[in-house]
Amino acid sequence: EVQLVESGGGLVQAGGSLRLSCAASGFTFDDYAIGWFRQAPGKEREGVSCISSNDGSTYYANSVKGRFTISSGAAKNTVYLQMNSLKPEDTAVYFCAGHAWDCSGSYFTEEDQYDYWGQGTQVTVSS
Repeated sequence: EVQLVESGGGLVQAGGSLRLSCAASGFTFDDYAIGWFRQAPGKEREGVSCISSNDGSTYYANSVKGRFTISSGAAKNTVYLQMNSLKPEDTAVYFCAGHAWDCSGSYFTEEDQYDYWGQGTQVTVSS
């Protein structure tokens, strides 16, 4: 059974940093993609970033490019999202999600391709 567990959320002032973790277990396929999504109150969930396990390719939404960095641990079973220069508009529940194959380039934001989801972690950025 595939499980994804997020951690690292919290309250931070604007301009600050947080690092989210997504602990993945139970993947039985060699190649997979782990994406980060977020959902702010009253808004649709949006794709933030994605990393492919096969070649380490990374993708970002324009809204976070240059501020957020996605990476994987040495064992590739943990994916991190380093968030710097946080803004109040980054406030949301952040979810990690996974599926087989790779991030599919700019289509990583397509939620339907993700088969597994974590429970989410709250990130609040105060002004």
